[in-house]
Amino acid sequence: MEKTPTNNIVPHNINENDTAIVSLVGAGPGDPELLTIKALNVINHADVILYDHLVSPEIVALFPIHANTIAVGKRFNCCSTPQKTINQLMLDFALKGQSVCRLKGGDPFIFGRGGEEALYLEQHHIRYQVIPGITAAMGCCAYSGIPITHRNVSRGFTVITAHGNDYDIDWPTLAQLQHTIIFYMGLHKVAWIAQQLIAAGVSSQTPMAIISQGTTPQHTHLISTLIELPQQLALNPLASPALIVVGDVVRFANQIHSIPDSVNNVLAL
Repeated sequence: MEKTPTNNIVPHNINENDTAIVSLVGAGPGDPELLTIKALNVINHADVILYDHLVSPEIVALFPIHANTIAVGKRFNCCSTPQKTINQLMLDFALKGQSVCRLKGGDPFIFGRGGEEALYLEQHHIRYQVIPGITAAMGCCAYSGIPITHRNVSRGFTVITAHGNDYDIDWPTLAQLQHTIIFYMGLHKVAWIAQQLIAAGVSSQTPMAIISQGTTPQHTHLISTLIELPQQLALNPLASPALIVVGDVVRFANQIHSIPDSVNNVLAL
């Protein structure tokens, strides 16, 4: 019978120096108090921190002075660090015997390319560990008072990326699931998303929310319907990163008010 591991460190290491390890860490959706204890410990003891654009300034401010910090983020329609470069940086620093924190917004295995990076480290026999984080869907919806599932309203949820052209979304199936639908990286495709859902049979009056800069002091959400929200967004532009939530659970945002004092920007239209 296979013994359950006491930690998730994969013991691959071609170095004589056992301090070399890469930690694929989820930083959560932005609020530094949503960092896990394990994530914060890794950050505090890292020799090198390779961090994404989605890691909030409040979390970046926690980086220790001794660490070599390198921004390797990706931005919409802006210069981005190629994944190949990020992989090479992880490998180079690990081979020098350094402790590397590869810090990502949300969770590393949910649209964070954490799987790709873990496989790269496997291929190069580098010791690594994966530290989960609170994903944006969970954190942002909670701070906006939107329960992702709710008895007699939504029995499940589907999370989709609207980024890139490589994803062929089955809109009719999506419309029939009766799930809460959450789109990542879709701020610039709101009108298209609404059109596709309505064409697939979702009621044009279905509640739709956009949550901008979720769980940070700049947290804002805009709530309307599929048919109206694209126009409302044009009148009230929101900043990235943003999350799109579609479904009847969005109605609860007007009833559940558990938003922290520092998060109080609401545009309910």
